Amino acid sequence: MAKIMVVDDAAFMRMMLKDILSKGGYEVVGEAENGLKAVDRYKELTPDLVLMDITMPELDGIGAVRQIKAIDPNAKIIMCSAMGQQAMVLESIQAGARDFIVKPFQADRILEAVNKAVG
Repeated sequence: MAKIMVVDDAAFMRMMLKDILSKGGYEVVGEAENGLKAVDRYKELTPDLVLMDITMPELDGIGAVRQIKAIDPNAKIIMCSAMGQQAMVLESIQAGARDFIVKPFQADRILEAVNKAVG
């Protein structure tokens, strides 16, 4: 079973993602509310996959992707973005993210992206 870490500054978004992932048969091993905490938790938990929000305080998702990829070049990260963040999505893919999911989330799209990334 793939271990996943959920990173989003909104608690309700983390709850929603955890719910979708656990119903989909995945284990959520940790969460973080900003990019700095995400980098620390990644080192501590070494999850199989990270779902990373782009817009967060302290360190945004793109900065966090760069730092995590510097620690672990094989890290698998999927970005979560709001509509209209195409330039940021492109930047996050260039930084090393595997895929992106657009908010508002659709459960089947999340599970499809996760299956593809960890499968």
